[in-house]
Amino acid sequence: MDNVSEKNGVVSKNFIESIIEKDLDEGLYSEVVTRFPPEPNGYLHIGHAKSILLNAGLAKKYGGKWNLRFDDTNPTKERTEFVESIIEDVEWLTGEKKEEIFYASNYFQQMYEAAVKLIQKGKAFVCDLSPEEMREYRGTLTEPGKNSPYRERTIEENLKLFEEMKEGKYPDGSKVLRAKIDMASPNMNMRDPIIYRVARMHHHNTGDKWCIYPMYDFAHPIEDAIEGVSHSICTLEFEDHRPLYDWVLRELEFENPPKQIEFSKLYLTNVITGKRYIKKLVEDKIVDGWDDPRLVSIAALRRRGFTPDAIQLFMELSGVSKSQASSDYAMLEYCIREDLKLKRSRMMAVLDPIKLVITNYPEGQIEYLDVSNNQENEELGTRKIPFGRELYIEREDFMIEPPKKYFRLYPGNEVRLMNAYFVKCEEYITDENGKVTEVHCTYDPETKCGSGFTGRKVKGTIHWVEASTAKTATVRLYENIVDEEKGVYNEDGSVNLNPNSLQILSNCYVEPELANAKAYDSFQFVRQGYFCVDAKDSVTDSLVFNRIVSLKSSYKPV
Repeated sequence: MDNVSEKNGVVSKNFIESIIEKDLDEGLYSEVVTRFPPEPNGYLHIGHAKSILLNAGLAKKYGGKWNLRFDDTNPTKERTEFVESIIEDVEWLTGEKKEEIFYASNYFQQMYEAAVKLIQKGKAFVCDLSPEEMREYRGTLTEPGKNSPYRERTIEENLKLFEEMKEGKYPDGSKVLRAKIDMASPNMNMRDPIIYRVARMHHHNTGDKWCIYPMYDFAHPIEDAIEGVSHSICTLEFEDHRPLYDWVLRELEFENPPKQIEFSKLYLTNVITGKRYIKKLVEDKIVDGWDDPRLVSIAALRRRGFTPDAIQLFMELSGVSKSQASSDYAMLEYCIREDLKLKRSRMMAVLDPIKLVITNYPEGQIEYLDVSNNQENEELGTRKIPFGRELYIEREDFMIEPPKKYFRLYPGNEVRLMNAYFVKCEEYITDENGKVTEVHCTYDPETKCGSGFTGRKVKGTIHWVEASTAKTATVRLYENIVDEEKGVYNEDGSVNLNPNSLQILSNCYVEPELANAKAYDSFQFVRQGYFCVDAKDSVTDSLVFNRIVSLKSSYKPV
């Protein structure tokens, strides 16, 4: 992610770029190597996109490389489904196919040997304290901890016990391997942290080969060092872990060790990003999966119709810094509007249809009108759309008794049919409940769009689709899944759900050209917003469109 801006000829860099350039200038590293290390225990969300684009962008900017590495050291919640979804998300977001995927689990043997090396140096010991006892010995933020009674075991005894842990001779949780650092350290992470545990769990990559697994804080620096990472970019919660990261690298005597740098996470207002909350929504069938378009997982944003370019712009506007800040969801919506407005065709779709009959238009005749695909971008060209005697218009575009300043159709009023003719409402038909079912109009053939007609003006223009050639579609209108007035979470930790987060319109009509639209294709529906073909439920004879975003924005860029 490139956060370099230029103003008055001065280039400003974010603080990470300044550190990297200093390291390169001083010859600390000959190549920039970064990594994105997700744990495969769920789908990635918008917050992860910042880290992906930052790491990929830094590598690109400085002519280096970046690794996609799965930190799969905790098989309890890890699944192959999540591995596959993460690869797909990362490749879609970056536009880069990763020829080589890295796995922390591929380094389990090296991690085991590293632990043995620490034991041999007298820097690690096997501890039998229970979790409760360990908490008691650990101390508090204001009081130092005290040494484990097992801390002074001999090197030989520790080597023997650790080997037996590996061989499965001890129950899960009965013994751990701890680093021997300083129980009086003001940094709680340095108080003889656990670096290995006994855990009989089937692993998605290594199967049942191992019954001991390394802890993240021990594994992570080793993974970085093995892969030759130069700059390990982490979020701020790992700042207090950096001394342990450096300690592991120093004690294991890695040459040219990586440097950990922390930046602030991306926080988005009024959205759900917590994996356990999303998991519950999925399990309770409140959403139809991790990619439900109301969520902000990367898969959900893609399915809804967001683009990599829009997410990239959003990250650039959010910036990279050490200070925590929240970004408004409206800014993300602004970014997708900015990305799509000149790239997508503007099509006509009627979401709440009533029939309009032009009584003086020849029966059975269809003519084709030339229409610009995007009035703001001529490069998108033109298309021909059918026009005939019977059309569909939006129900809200006709009123029997309109209020003042209502310029659309009502009895006796004349409007322009977009890209076509003037029509005047002569009469209407209602059903037994008084609901309008048809509007009957006459048209003026002299007023064809583009003919240069100047005889009179009308104040209203409405869109339409020709009835005999229109394609039926289902349209999904999405709102925030969270009730924004109440906040994201209740006191009991449950989510404040918006009961109106999804509205399904099943009797919509769209231009016939949209019948050829494929999954993820997106368009602007005139006066309605931007819409995307749903990748999961839409099929050729049963189109489903998701509203990406409305046309109006509440966000104003600074």
